[in-house]
Amino acid sequence: MKTTSPTWIFDGSEIPDPLGYGQRAVDFLRRLRHPKSRQPNHAFELPEWQERIVRRIYGPAHPDGRRIVRNVVILLPRGNRKTALGAALALLHTIGPERSNGGQTLFAASDQKQARIGFAEAASIIRADKRIDRAVRVADYRNRIEHPKSGSVMEALSSDAGTQHGRTPTFALADELHAWKKRDLWDVIRTGLVKVPGSLLVVITTAGRGQENIAAEIVDYARKVARGEIDDPATLPILFETSKDADWRDEAVWHSANPGLALGFPDIEGLRQLAREAESRPGDRDAFRQLHLNVWLDHSADPFVDMDIWDEGAAPVDLEALADQPCWLGVDLSSNSDLTAIVAAWRDGDGYLIRPWFFCPEDNLRLRADRDGVPYPRWAEEGFITPTPGNVVDFRAVEETIRDLCRRFDVREIAFDPHLARVMLANLAEDGFPAVEMRQGWVTMAPAIKELERAIVGRKLKHGGHPVLRWNVENIAVETDKAGNKSFHKGKSRDRIDGAVAAAMAIGRAAAGDTGRSIYTDTAERPGGLLVF
Repeated sequence: MKTTSPTWIFDGSEIPDPLGYGQRAVDFLRRLRHPKSRQPNHAFELPEWQERIVRRIYGPAHPDGRRIVRNVVILLPRGNRKTALGAALALLHTIGPERSNGGQTLFAASDQKQARIGFAEAASIIRADKRIDRAVRVADYRNRIEHPKSGSVMEALSSDAGTQHGRTPTFALADELHAWKKRDLWDVIRTGLVKVPGSLLVVITTAGRGQENIAAEIVDYARKVARGEIDDPATLPILFETSKDADWRDEAVWHSANPGLALGFPDIEGLRQLAREAESRPGDRDAFRQLHLNVWLDHSADPFVDMDIWDEGAAPVDLEALADQPCWLGVDLSSNSDLTAIVAAWRDGDGYLIRPWFFCPEDNLRLRADRDGVPYPRWAEEGFITPTPGNVVDFRAVEETIRDLCRRFDVREIAFDPHLARVMLANLAEDGFPAVEMRQGWVTMAPAIKELERAIVGRKLKHGGHPVLRWNVENIAVETDKAGNKSFHKGKSRDRIDGAVAAAMAIGRAAAGDTGRSIYTDTAERPGGLLVF
């Protein structure tokens, strides 16, 4: 596979600049001052690798003079002076040659504190030069910088401060996009930028966790552009990242991910100390890989399985071909705010095929998406999740789906987490459906989880690439007892793992059904036809 590494930054290749706009931008940045600079007169430090990035953004142009690049995605680890570069580019469009009369420049971050850091960086550059300081107005209390001569303004905004409709930015910098919990401000910025000819969006971020967030979407698109899978000259990917299987102890890997390291930033001794500590602390190791080597991690800090291996099972599952095959259902009903999940499992040689169905409350779907950091509305539109009327999941819709699955497939068992399931269990058992209780303790779930893990790691599980199920699986944190038995729990309170639990239940019952004996030791029959495991 073609590399995503920006080799052009270091190979000395020519960067087109037919109109001299790239040189003009570099000249402006070099005339700035920075209070922390060690250069004579505190001249703004623009190392060669950053200079080539600036030239690559502003130099190439269409025959009619329009800049080719409109979207820049920079993936850069901590300590490589992202904030200084971002603030300088914002000033280039506010007071420099890229400004326009009445133009709006936005410095957008995940929260008010992070937005303030970007604003403070720009303000410190302004105050380091009396000529610039006299030409602008810095409104600290509003996080706003004004250039009266042109009417151009720069504002720092945060994604947690509510929507900012009515914006028409000519330049927007999205800082640390991996930390944005909501996409409202992102959508406002994106739709605002298209109103203005020649607008520019720059994303500068470190690596994040998980796949269901704005940053993962944007970086994944940039990777496809970098590999040539998507032809998009308007998008410039600059991705300093490390593969998951790279040796995080190797200082050569550190240098490949940190272009400033050869120049003394970040501090090599500081990284060595962090690496020494990470040797014996797995949590610190993941933080080191994510923040200093730009390894995009799975959502859980203690992942159940490698999600790259999980993704190998994304081949489509043909439900029509499974109509006459024995089927087992796992059902995890939800409380008010959680998902409800049904997962069907079929034997496939010594592996399994699974297919999930998810349900969530329809009310406040956007609010729930912001809370959990995932695109519930889009999933609903694409049919990956079924919203039911009201602010809690309508169990009647869930029960009807189960009955429909029993009509369509040869369902041998319907295993329920008994919590919240008493009424539905009784309804189904009364009508002759094979409903069973499957308690969630160690004795019951540990063998099921072990079988699920065996199937995933052994590449014996096909799941169709369902995005909601994938999100649930990557949220899993694992607890292991002294005997090596594993149990699932949520990595954080807002994480959802309901589909993963239902998948383990379905596969556990399929494994027991295939052998003709129970893999559990405390099976007992109850009145009314229900079995308890």
